[in-house]
Amino acid sequence: MKANDVTIPRSEYPRPQFVRQDWLCLNGEWDFQFDDADEGEEAGWYLEGASAPFAQKISVPFTFQSKLSGIADPSFHDIVWYRRTFEVPEKWSGKRTVLHFGAVDYVAKVWVNGQLAATHEGGHTPFHADITPLLKVGSNTIVLRAQDYSRDVTLPRGKQYWLEDSASIFYTRTTGIWQSVWLEPVSAVHLGKVMVTPDIDRNEIRLRTFIEGLPIGGGSGVKLRVRISFQGEMVAEDEYVVKGAEQTRTIGLNDFTDHGHGRLWSPEHPNLYDIEYSLVHAGECVDEVSSYFGMRKVSIENGKWSLNNRPYYQRLVLDQGYFPEGLLTAPTDEDIKRDVELTKEMGFNGARKHQKSEDPRFLYWCDKLGLLVWSEAANAYEYSEQYVRRFTKEWIEIMERDYSHPCIVVWVPLNESWGVPNVQIDQRQQQHGLAMYHLTKSLDLTRPVVYNDGWEHMLTDLVTIHDYESRQEVLEERYATAESAVQAMPANRRIFVGGASYQGQPILVSEFGGIAFKKSDWEGWGYSGADNEEDYLRKLKAVVDPMFSSPIIQGYCYTQLTDVEQEINGLLTYDRVPKAPLDDIRKIMTGA
Repeated sequence: MKANDVTIPRSEYPRPQFVRQDWLCLNGEWDFQFDDADEGEEAGWYLEGASAPFAQKISVPFTFQSKLSGIADPSFHDIVWYRRTFEVPEKWSGKRTVLHFGAVDYVAKVWVNGQLAATHEGGHTPFHADITPLLKVGSNTIVLRAQDYSRDVTLPRGKQYWLEDSASIFYTRTTGIWQSVWLEPVSAVHLGKVMVTPDIDRNEIRLRTFIEGLPIGGGSGVKLRVRISFQGEMVAEDEYVVKGAEQTRTIGLNDFTDHGHGRLWSPEHPNLYDIEYSLVHAGECVDEVSSYFGMRKVSIENGKWSLNNRPYYQRLVLDQGYFPEGLLTAPTDEDIKRDVELTKEMGFNGARKHQKSEDPRFLYWCDKLGLLVWSEAANAYEYSEQYVRRFTKEWIEIMERDYSHPCIVVWVPLNESWGVPNVQIDQRQQQHGLAMYHLTKSLDLTRPVVYNDGWEHMLTDLVTIHDYESRQEVLEERYATAESAVQAMPANRRIFVGGASYQGQPILVSEFGGIAFKKSDWEGWGYSGADNEEDYLRKLKAVVDPMFSSPIIQGYCYTQLTDVEQEINGLLTYDRVPKAPLDDIRKIMTGA
């Protein structure tokens, strides 16, 4: 499937930074069944010819809680089953067939033709399996069992509520498949993944390539060809012998003019290079993958957050990534793109993706259209040793999946002490936060890491503060100096804990505003309120202006992009209708 099929939901290619031309989308109608008694596995619902009671139909990749699934049941059903058939295209003969799942919440077991093909734990990260040995000629059957833990507050869950009805800052749950499912053919020796690190100071990129299926004893006879172009112009070509399953290669670009600023990536100029990989085995091209990258650098220079070696003021919006009919799953790729466009039209140059590891299509549109992203994990709410195991594994998978996106400029493993609620006094929880900081740095030294977004920091690259004060004069006084900012206690929380103190890091107000303004049928709340459009714009200006007038604040994140369920504190309604003229909002958000 090379082009979108409008009859299949979310039929665009799901992995836009690692594209193979030949693939088969498995979204659409699947058989479906609740298993509240947890009897399906023992009864063999996964077996061929089993009399399993798949009495319902569901539209994948939408979860049963959503309207677009065709079921729209928000009640607790923690074990669910899916089933569908498919045929492998004849042209894939001689290839390996790989089955991909973008994300399944929370534990997944997959059978193909009655045989176990894959298991995976973690609700926000992809997994795949080579199912070639399990296939047969003609029709094949996939069965998936997904188990959620809706009431477990130690589960990395983000904004999914552990009570049946959404309330306060928590929303409807997601259970089961919520990102795309697809098949693709690969050769026995093929490219597994590539991690790209740009270096604008040396005008080069570093490639870490991972090859699957290399012959035992090394990669004799295997070569990788790399072609890099910019706007159709060839920039660099390279070919080298693959000596191991993992290998690092540096390629110089040598194409920069005007110190590179004509081709660097930024929100104002989202320049992207195209890169083509061709894997050659025994003289034959066995794999071809298309990708892209951006030449950009994120750093802290003399206490200033910098993009491409220049201080850069971040104007972010808090983006929950929820949709009225799809919940965590956007109805269409165009809906994802439109959210990015609206964000930019309102004057923001970035988004803090809140408590959600986003669909890669969102990151693609941020790369392509130019929007900074703070990548934040979906946290648990309480601490446990099982939480630590689950969360650490999933965070590593998130970073691995998203490492090469130029739009991601900050990693945020923890938010507002979620998962570590006693971090102020509990040394285990303090050490967990430090472990996550150091783990993140051990995997990526190119991006700043926030220890615990909002408050109760220890070792952190950015001091981030959540402050829903609505009075302009109070905000102006509070952020007049670094000392007054770090001594403030918004929400009655200390900015530093565990003996840590301010060490000159950049300070950003990474949540504020949250002004409620009802402009739709949705009922709800906000952190403060407005009576009409004029009052709304006045109150927006009252909280945003102190961010610009402060001599120490280097960026902000306004709450929030859209209304979500019972929250009506968005700049847009839940249906993405602006609550005031976009130009008026833009002037306020840019300090014009």
